[in-house]
Amino acid sequence: MPRQARQAVADIPWHVIQRGHDRHACFFTDEDYQFYLRHLKEQASQHGCSIHAYVLMTNHVHMLVTPDTREGVSLMMKNLSQRYVQYINRVYERSGTLWEGRFRSCLTLSDSYALACYRYIELNPVRANMVQHPIEYQWSSYSANAEGRTNSLVRPHSVYLALGTDDLARRRRYRALVQSGLNEDTLNRIRYAINSSTVLGDS
Repeated sequence: MPRQARQAVADIPWHVIQRGHDRHACFFTDEDYQFYLRHLKEQASQHGCSIHAYVLMTNHVHMLVTPDTREGVSLMMKNLSQRYVQYINRVYERSGTLWEGRFRSCLTLSDSYALACYRYIELNPVRANMVQHPIEYQWSSYSANAEGRTNSLVRPHSVYLALGTDDLARRRRYRALVQSGLNEDTLNRIRYAINSSTVLGDS
């Protein structure tokens, strides 16, 4: 069966997910997470992609990213994935694939769903019962978006900037949104869109 064509649009947030092969682990030590984030920053800059939110789970990654060009996300993910696999294979003396095929993505076409994706991504460790609160998980953008910790990888989307008139107000409002969580309908809409590579937004 031919794979579904990816909907590639510039200047629109993409929700991106990439899983380890057979859902096996793809991060093993702190150095692995650090390597991935360092090269994510490099590739995002090189290919004109703004990273708004991310989380690196044990066996998959999520991010919300807006590209300047239609090809930006694909080029970023291709180069990042290749570099990371080469690193893992070298360090752990292994060979073969690491990722479950190409990354999955969906376009996020409304402000409400962009903010929902922010929260969906950063609440992932809580839903996985790895932590009780997202601030406890080291490998995500939550501390930058909610607490203002310095993170040169994260660039706020305009919908996040619209949460308040200054940084303090925005962070306070964002923390309240995260605390409110996501209802089951929104969770299902996000999951369906990312798994089917369709558009996430209102009709």
